[in-house]
Amino acid sequence: MLKSAVPILASLNADETIAFYTQKLGFTFHANWDGYLIFSRDEIQIHLWPTSDEEVPKNTGCYVNVTNVDQLYGEFLPLDIVHPNGKLENKPWEMRQFSILDNNGNIIHFGEDISEEG
Repeated sequence: MLKSAVPILASLNADETIAFYTQKLGFTFHANWDGYLIFSRDEIQIHLWPTSDEEVPKNTGCYVNVTNVDQLYGEFLPLDIVHPNGKLENKPWEMRQFSILDNNGNIIHFGEDISEEG
């Protein structure tokens, strides 16, 4: 029955977030309703809601399942947005993943299934 989910992260500054997601992450910007932002890339969407509390994004994140994680990592690595502890590696839970921090401090994990079923 369930088809997909859309993460809703926190944004400290709409203009800076729009620039980051479009210029660094390659997302398409769709809408800004009083600071509520909507982006998409390929088959996923990410929404962000406005906050002035800098602690909120430091404790917020999401996991994005991807294909070709090595290619995506190669795209993001030169942009200096990969989390210092989030380098690309195979994880015990059978995902090959890396992590980035967005301009607000939200962590986004990108992972590809490397299990035999994947």
